[in-house]
Amino acid sequence: MSNFELSGSQSYIPEKSATLPSSPSGEFLVQFWGVRGLIPTPSSNTNRYGGNTACLEMQVAGKRLIFDGGTGLRILGKTWQELQQPLEAHLFFTNCQSNRIQGFPFFAPAFIVENCFHIYGTAASNGASIKQCLYDQMLQPHFPYPLQVMQSELQFYNLTPDSEVKLDDVTITTALINQTQRSVGYRVTWQEYSVAYITDLHQNADQVEQERILEFIKGVDLLIANATYTPPTSHNHDSADLLWQAAVNTAFNAGVQRLAISHHHPDDHDDFLDQVQVDIKSAFPQAILAHEGLVLSVGK
Repeated sequence: MSNFELSGSQSYIPEKSATLPSSPSGEFLVQFWGVRGLIPTPSSNTNRYGGNTACLEMQVAGKRLIFDGGTGLRILGKTWQELQQPLEAHLFFTNCQSNRIQGFPFFAPAFIVENCFHIYGTAASNGASIKQCLYDQMLQPHFPYPLQVMQSELQFYNLTPDSEVKLDDVTITTALINQTQRSVGYRVTWQEYSVAYITDLHQNADQVEQERILEFIKGVDLLIANATYTPPTSHNHDSADLLWQAAVNTAFNAGVQRLAISHHHPDDHDDFLDQVQVDIKSAFPQAILAHEGLVLSVGK
């Protein structure tokens, strides 16, 4: 690992969803556990796509990588508990907003002493580290138990944009995606395969930002991006094409092989997203709207 700061490894001593099977070391698999943006959206109108906030799992070269810890992380954790074996995994956060970290206090494997989790993130807009952000949300009155009750080994790493993390032959690089939100994207590379996870695209990025993002994701096998959206009070389905056009244009211009759009707006119900899927495929045939439980194989 290089270009990042270790934020004090520490061990804290005390105080059914479809799952990705443990992949062999020669596979690269991606599963979506939470695909909603802003706020969890449980509803009869969101059953097909899902209402949990952002959480993505990658299994690559026998390693377990998690990107973002929204409420989908709780579902992933329940499934991992069924494995009944010590776990080691790497959690990468794009930013410290609530919809990216709110599932962490409910991540059951973090309470098991035999497990080990490496946690990565950049500083928030107020300068707080990822460790501080996760710690603060578990303080009273926000949560009944502090982070210290987690019995697993937790190692925290402070990343900066343009960092590189090496996990044997798997390389994870970062880039700044959204200056306002201080959000980073991740590119995971193994052998000749690569996946980019950039979930804070916005329509008004300037040319410098756009060129930086295009260079970062150039030629990836799979791009996972958000459909840009306006705040909830002004969300308007009449301009739906504008919401996903930024992701499609980015995918085209970067020459990516496949596009998965996630982080659906809370107001986007299943029938509406079905129609969006049709529209997007007409513009980019290798695009798909992500739904909870979706599994994609990379490169093969």
